[in-house]
Amino acid sequence: MTEQNTTEVVPEPAEDTVPEMAAAQAVPVQAVPEQLSEGHAVASEVPAASKDRRKLFAALRWTSAVLIFGGVGTGVAYQVAQPERTDIPGLSTKADGRWTYPALAKPVLPAGAALPFGKDNPDGLHYAGLTQLILPPPIGSTPDPGLKREKDEVVSADAFLEEYDAGEHAKMKEQFANEGLRQIVGRGWTTPDGTRTRVYLLRYHASGFVDTFKGCSRDMKLNGAARTELDLDWNTAKSGQSSAMGSGVALYRESTPVGDEQVKVGCIQSGDIQAVILQTRKGEVASVPFHQTVILQHQLLR
Repeated sequence: MTEQNTTEVVPEPAEDTVPEMAAAQAVPVQAVPEQLSEGHAVASEVPAASKDRRKLFAALRWTSAVLIFGGVGTGVAYQVAQPERTDIPGLSTKADGRWTYPALAKPVLPAGAALPFGKDNPDGLHYAGLTQLILPPPIGSTPDPGLKREKDEVVSADAFLEEYDAGEHAKMKEQFANEGLRQIVGRGWTTPDGTRTRVYLLRYHASGFVDTFKGCSRDMKLNGAARTELDLDWNTAKSGQSSAMGSGVALYRESTPVGDEQVKVGCIQSGDIQAVILQTRKGEVASVPFHQTVILQHQLLR
């Protein structure tokens, strides 16, 4: 447009012009304030050119489309980002005493390695490193200085056997030597409520050798626990739940009367790996975090 004052004739809209545009063109041009806000001057009159209107309405349509699709995309992302709530026995609400663990991730397998319990790996052999398969400590816990470990969280047979009565050491060590034990790793922590947790993974040459381990049964003789029995709370909690836990999981607790501390034990047989989870606490070990720890460790081994 030139600086001369001219009167521009608005052309008639074509027949295929959308009704909204035609209606918008019929709206008279309104004068706008000389200044919308301090320091921002604007033209005193809005141009009425049809071409400018077309550009304006096109821009508005694209802006609306972007906002709509952006909103939908944000909604989808929000739904995907929400952690899926899994039915965990005994863990009905977030205020029931459960611990907060870091996000768990399946280990990265060597190239060409089969998944445990896959069609090409019915024996359930685990080809990932044991340190990738052991449960990480919950958030807010502190490492257990009493857990004797070597490089890469390896635990010697002698250090592991300290969890058992001294009279059992020689027999169990002989079984380890004769029954295909390859490696032990361990991880331990203490939570603010005073619960001390130790998790051990024992890898054998094959799943058949795991059955020879006698350190996770009702007859086990733990250091500081005269007798153990089945954890009846676990049997009640898992009733009616998914059967994904399988038959290789058993939970025990120290029989009453107990001393200053109670001991609970979680036992998981998973292919060529035996997991032993020990929790001790002054007074009584809480059932919910104990069950939670066993379930999460089981998931990492599947």
